[in-house]
Amino acid sequence: MNKPKLALIFPMSIAWTESIKRFFQFEKLGTNYRTELLASLTTFMTAAPILIVNAHILGNAVFLQQPGDLFEQILVAIALCAAVSSILIGLFANYPFALGTGTGTTALFAFSIVLGMGMNWRLAFTAALVEGILFTALSVSPLRRQLNDAIPNSLKQAMVVGLGLFLSYIALSGKAAPPHLGAGIIVSNTATTTALGALEQPATLMAVFGILLTGFLMVRRVKGALLFGIFGTAILGWLCGVAPLPQGILTLPQFPIDLVGQAIAGVQYLTWSQLGNFVAVVFILLFVSLSDTISSLNVLAGQVDRVKPDGELHRSKQALLSNAIGTVFGALVGSAPVIPYLESASGMFEGGRSGFVAIAVAILFLLSALFSPLFAAIPAFATAPVLIMIGVLMMSCVRFINWDDLAEAIPAFLVILIMPLTFSVADGMAAGFVAHAIVKVAQRNQKGLRSSLVLAAISVAYFTLITMQA
Repeated sequence: MNKPKLALIFPMSIAWTESIKRFFQFEKLGTNYRTELLASLTTFMTAAPILIVNAHILGNAVFLQQPGDLFEQILVAIALCAAVSSILIGLFANYPFALGTGTGTTALFAFSIVLGMGMNWRLAFTAALVEGILFTALSVSPLRRQLNDAIPNSLKQAMVVGLGLFLSYIALSGKAAPPHLGAGIIVSNTATTTALGALEQPATLMAVFGILLTGFLMVRRVKGALLFGIFGTAILGWLCGVAPLPQGILTLPQFPIDLVGQAIAGVQYLTWSQLGNFVAVVFILLFVSLSDTISSLNVLAGQVDRVKPDGELHRSKQALLSNAIGTVFGALVGSAPVIPYLESASGMFEGGRSGFVAIAVAILFLLSALFSPLFAAIPAFATAPVLIMIGVLMMSCVRFINWDDLAEAIPAFLVILIMPLTFSVADGMAAGFVAHAIVKVAQRNQKGLRSSLVLAAISVAYFTLITMQA
């Protein structure tokens, strides 16, 4: 009885809702608005801490006068990048995935490229732009299928595990002293290389509290456990005077005026002496972005049965293209390369199945930019527990590696071991590719040998470039 009345009062509204349902194939995917909205909120609450973490990481390398002075602009740039990328994959691929700047790629960009190689951050964004353009070209070519097939499943899983350990290592080894206020749980030591930090440090105690709080909330399956863990730890730090209080909570987003277009302006920093570094960085970023994206898409798509019998993803071209265009956009506004957020699995666990989830999450990402003053005051010891918990979740992929087959186990183990110890995602992946080719030759196994040799050759070229720049 009520439906006809509603149709008369809100004809346009009902028409729109029905059109949206048809566009995102709700009926075919077995979902509805309530489920999709719940999944959207869950995905956002799980992924939102990444915005804060990545802004802190990138702020160490991208600044005008001192580290952190562009934090609010970086946060807005990352939120814009995540929103645009998520909208693209939602509209074109109908996947319930959130895309955005990856913590691993951000750490690679900040610590390995800008700080490690000493490259001007503007030129580094230029390299990211070139990498994004190449990624886009590869996404629309037949090579995308060959790239996906060339990487063995064991190494795809090992990359996820190694990245999780890498992020956890970054979290544990942050300097506890001001102004860093990191966890300081692992510190450098001349005798043993690393050692346990001083637990009397206030920031270290806060980090330990945060790990316990976040772990408790996750075990209790509290919605938004990671976000609550961040703010619970930060609030305790503010109340105890360990970290300075926020200067505000809400504000109009600060447009990243000092970041937008720097990828183009960065060309002026490309000199003959930097040319080798520049080529190496483009190659490294492309290598890492492709591997991260392909492995993450495979992991996520497998959870919603969107993988074809032949191993290819449904709408793989659209998914990769969304990621690639997001990377180009990110470089132009001042963000590191884009990857699919593995945290999207939380929303899928709640039943999210369509691109509607990605669109809704994108809107929430944009709204989060209003809280930049609050986010800017969150200390590193409050975000460290989240990185560790993300590491825990990513560690679960280790069970998909066949440890009984040494030909699979040895390369996978090298990837997992070398990523955190060298502080480099690319180093671990390259070592795994080389090792995989060697064991294939040792086994005289012709299956996939050509692909393994090609990846090994690329990895050797990568190591050569890195050695020449050292």
